[in-house]
Amino acid sequence: MQRHGPGTTAAPRMRVTGLLLLVAHLSIVGWLTLRPRTVPWVPAANLEPLATIQAELARGPSWEGIQHLGGSVLLLAPLGVLLPLSAGRLNVSPLVSLTRTAFAGAMIALAIELLQTGVPGRVPDIDSVLLGTLGVAVVHLAVVPGARCRLRRRYGHLGDTTPRIPRVELAPQADALSGSRTYL
Repeated sequence: MQRHGPGTTAAPRMRVTGLLLLVAHLSIVGWLTLRPRTVPWVPAANLEPLATIQAELARGPSWEGIQHLGGSVLLLAPLGVLLPLSAGRLNVSPLVSLTRTAFAGAMIALAIELLQTGVPGRVPDIDSVLLGTLGVAVVHLAVVPGARCRLRRRYGHLGDTTPRIPRVELAPQADALSGSRTYL
C-alpha cells in the first residue's frame, strides 16, 4: 500500500471519530427517550402538527415551556454535525448536504417517536419530530459549511489521492477499475 504524503489519514480518522461520536450520541438519546417512566396517567398521542408548540406558546413564557421546546430542539441537534462528519465528504453541495442531513435527522426523530409507542409512560408527539429536525438543520447550517471550507483549505492537496505514474500521468490499472477485477 502506498502512502501519499503526511496527513492523508485525516479523512478516515475524522470518519471514524464521527461514527464513534454518532453511536455514543444516539445511545444517550435512546437511553433518555426510550426509558419507561412511572406516571399515574399519560396524555393522548399528539398527531396534529404544531399543536404542542402552540399550546406551549399559548401558556406564555415559562421555564417548563422553554425546557420542553428547547429540549426537543437540542436533543438531536448534534446530529447536524455528526452525520456529515461520519460521512467524511468534503466536496459536496451545501444544499445536498443540508437536505441529506435534515432528512436523516427527521427519520431518526421519527424512529424514536415510533419506538416510544411501545414504552410505558412515553407518548409520541409529532412536534418532537419537527423540533428535532429543526435543531439538526440549524446546527448543520451554523457549523458544517464553515468547517468544510476550512477543511478543504487545509486538506485540499488530498483531493486527488489516486497515485499516478509520473512520466505517463495515468493511474495504475488496479486503481482505475472498480473492485478487484483486472483485465489483461
